[in-house]
Amino acid sequence: MITSKIIANGILRAIGLLVLVVVCMYFLYLIQSIVIYLIVALILTLIGNPILDFFKKRLKFKHTLATIATLFIFVLFITGFVLMFIPLISSQGENLSLLKTAEIEKNITELLNQTSVFLESHHIDSEKVIKEANITSKINFNFIPDFLNIVLGTISSFGIGLASVLFITFFFLKDSLLFIEGAKKLIPDSQEDKILNSVHKINHLLSRYFIGLLLQLFIVFLLYLIVLLIFGIPNMFIIAFLCAVLNIVPYIGPLIASVLAAILTMLSNLGSDFQTEILPTTIYVLIGFWIVQIIDNNLSQPLIFSKSVSSHPLEIFLVILIAGFLSGILGMVIAVPLYTILKVIGKEFFPENAVIKLLTKNI
Repeated sequence: MITSKIIANGILRAIGLLVLVVVCMYFLYLIQSIVIYLIVALILTLIGNPILDFFKKRLKFKHTLATIATLFIFVLFITGFVLMFIPLISSQGENLSLLKTAEIEKNITELLNQTSVFLESHHIDSEKVIKEANITSKINFNFIPDFLNIVLGTISSFGIGLASVLFITFFFLKDSLLFIEGAKKLIPDSQEDKILNSVHKINHLLSRYFIGLLLQLFIVFLLYLIVLLIFGIPNMFIIAFLCAVLNIVPYIGPLIASVLAAILTMLSNLGSDFQTEILPTTIYVLIGFWIVQIIDNNLSQPLIFSKSVSSHPLEIFLVILIAGFLSGILGMVIAVPLYTILKVIGKEFFPENAVIKLLTKNI
């Protein structure tokens, strides 16, 4: 018989659980930087595991030495990026006078005026609309120094974050077996084999996925760079790199990359004739970027991702599309890794389910 005391105890337990969840969420919010460090370190660990295995199995390194060698490769890679891009970013900043808001406003106004003249030559009365709208006066260019201060602050804290991530990654790589042994003590014996098999498969597939993602971004970066090199766009390395990074966001990222490339191309050619130089060059660059995106979307991306996580290209496309509708851009970014984890768990715990059998036949 259900008494008022039982009901009261149930309500109190529910309230206590809810309060505990809220407190945990708030605590995670307070330490969000540390959570990000842990996530990045975990991704680096997944990428580094094949490298670690290579050093141990092929070069016969001891485990600790192999871990140090793997971390050293990460440091060399990051250092190379910094040495390559910092001078270019500095040069871009000087060329576009990023610290002078008046100069930026003048450049944007000049570009708008040239656009207006071009449209007028094609019998489109846009100059009157632009002047009446008074676009430049409505844009507050003073946000740029504040934005740069934020960027500089981020860069200054980057060193601390990088050191923390590398430190955590070192122990993730070095003591992974200790973590597994510790987890075994918390796992019920009846479920131990299934859970450990799931962890092993997830680790393997996600390692392949993140390596595949790096390969895909590198291919896109090279193709973008070739397009910009063909048309002689200044600061081509920075533009190609930024646009390649945007490809992390499936389908939407490349569209944003095209807009960014068009804007930077026009700004890089300020002072030239709009109709004969700026507009044609921008159009050619956009066409080149679209060709790169067609190659990436139809060849490199489906091939790399489907092979890395053992899923059909159409399956990957539908998963990303559904995740985008449900959770926006963040959902699209995490769709493939999360779907891979769910597939592995489904195969281990529900192997007889017909749908799971069909989806996981290649795992």
